[in-house]
Amino acid sequence: MSGPRVVVVGGGVIGVCSAYYLARRGAEVVLLERERIAAGASFGNAGTVSAGHPPLNKPGRVRKALMQMTDPISPLYIQPRWDPELWRWLAEFARYCTWDHVEACMEIMAPLGMEALLLFDQIVEEEEIACAYRRDGYFAVCRTDEGLEDTRHEAAIIERYGYVPSLLTGDELRAFEPAFADDVVGGVYYPEARTLDPGRFVTDLAGRLGRMGVKVRTGVPVDDLVMERGRATGVHTRDGEVMAADAVVLATGPFSLSLTKRLGVRLPVQPGKGYHRDLRVGEGAAPPLRVASVLHETSVFCTPLGDEVVRFAGTMEFSGLNEMMRPDRLEQLTTAARRYFPTLGETQPVSEWCGLRPMTSDGLPIVGPVPGVEGVAVATGHGMLGLTLAPVTGMLIADQVLDGRPSLDYARGLFPARFTTL
Repeated sequence: MSGPRVVVVGGGVIGVCSAYYLARRGAEVVLLERERIAAGASFGNAGTVSAGHPPLNKPGRVRKALMQMTDPISPLYIQPRWDPELWRWLAEFARYCTWDHVEACMEIMAPLGMEALLLFDQIVEEEEIACAYRRDGYFAVCRTDEGLEDTRHEAAIIERYGYVPSLLTGDELRAFEPAFADDVVGGVYYPEARTLDPGRFVTDLAGRLGRMGVKVRTGVPVDDLVMERGRATGVHTRDGEVMAADAVVLATGPFSLSLTKRLGVRLPVQPGKGYHRDLRVGEGAAPPLRVASVLHETSVFCTPLGDEVVRFAGTMEFSGLNEMMRPDRLEQLTTAARRYFPTLGETQPVSEWCGLRPMTSDGLPIVGPVPGVEGVAVATGHGMLGLTLAPVTGMLIADQVLDGRPSLDYARGLFPARFTTL
């Protein structure tokens, strides 16, 4: 390797893709992960590459959230507690819930999503990643007229940006997927979406890094950056090692905040906990779904991982930086799914999981140079789109570190400089 030495901190899907694209362009890369590769949300997410959708910050979102926030089995749960940072984040989130902001986000996220789809197809094919990759799209499925109207409105927004969603009646959905309940009133088909086993994608791609010269080290927490005259020159690991670098990439999800705060930068990110419950396909268990679905009113994704397992994933829980698993949140997944799939049985799950997703107050990821500090780039805040945007984020990080600018001009809208420094 003759390129600059780059330390990537974080072994989730964002960090692994960043290391991959940096190495492809000739950088000497060291990837440091505090636990193991794909230990967090990169392992257990819904496994859907869902491009081009509007942000969570939509008008009416706050009112709906307030109605749900204290119900432990609702799609959204906020643990009642004194947490000034969380309440500040929620107030900022509310300020962004306007149609003007939705359109501003779509100007960035719609073309970014198209790029993400192309890169996913390319990386899976070229690296021969065995991750049950499918290009079958997914259904947004509704049981209420209100939900159907909301879904159709979102589809109309997406369609203006070059995506081609299709409106479907309940009968059309059942003709394709007989397991849907009789009271499903309709939905939308999003043909551009891909599905895959996210854990296998990340671990397989990480396995390719060694052949590219990347040094992957797990069980190595990073506690601080080495700074010299306003420039990062390496990292301090928890065991006292000082690792020199020409540039540092922070891709540690919600754990990025402690490091950026030391640089004088506040990133408005909160950990949003998600859950999954995997069930085997069969009688008295999960239906043999042909295509993934999101159950609109309950925000539960149902993703076939190959032919033998269906993953039920979702919920949003704000309870702090912890990975405590709440049984009622897990139960909510299958309770909600059973309303749409009445044949869903009571079989024991083959996997249960929870993990933290970094949620920004404005609904956009944070990707780019840390303001006022040379040699540091950050990639966090992807929320529920970490898997979807991982390859394109990795490409943008490589551009920033090696060229000093993103190759996609509109990606400047993702820079952390859009937020106020401390």
